[in-house]
Amino acid sequence: MKDVANLEKKIGIKFKDKELLRQSLVHRSYLNEHKDFELDHNERMEFLGDAVLELVTTEFLYNNFSNPEGELTNFRAALVNRKMLAIISTEIGLEEYLLMSKGESKDTGRARQYIIANALEAVIGAIYLDQGYGKSKKFIKDYFLCKMNDVLSDKLYQDAKSKFQEEAQEKVGITPCYKVIKEWGPDHDKHFLIGIFLDEEKIAEGEGISKQVAQRNAAKKGLEVKGWE
Repeated sequence: MKDVANLEKKIGIKFKDKELLRQSLVHRSYLNEHKDFELDHNERMEFLGDAVLELVTTEFLYNNFSNPEGELTNFRAALVNRKMLAIISTEIGLEEYLLMSKGESKDTGRARQYIIANALEAVIGAIYLDQGYGKSKKFIKDYFLCKMNDVLSDKLYQDAKSKFQEEAQEKVGITPCYKVIKEWGPDHDKHFLIGIFLDEEKIAEGEGISKQVAQRNAAKKGLEVKGWE
């Protein structure tokens, strides 16, 4: 494992218990290949860090924006989603300190980004355990809350349906529509497969336990297909 002292310098926090920081960087897959490793994996710390991150972000938004609850929820989601976590992890250089299995280390796709994002939440959990709420809050302010201007200027807070509609109208002059392709299951457990269309062209499909959820999932995939993320 790389010397975490360098990571401490990067994030400006000197841990009292460096083992907490080290553990936050251990992915479950690493222990499958190193069963005698002295530390546990980071999932419990991730659970804690996720809660701290959400509380600090919620407190910041409540104190600084008078928007209604729904909009604040969208702001928060944009600040703490997996994509933002992965971006900040890259800025910190967190990936080079992670302990993963050989297979996970070779993966460069979404699964790898998910692991990196989760590790950052675990680091926040480690900071909270070692330094308390104040230092955790400062770390989140320095690395997350400073992104709020980007969230507002780039409209990163928009939900997938709104984003797809805005992009479609701006780029191709068409308002998207959604069509149910398939539905199945009893009334108490319905599932829907819905397509998102631009005129007669089907762009993507999404599945969900309600039409609204399926539409959102279709819009998310549509944004990926069109490169409008």
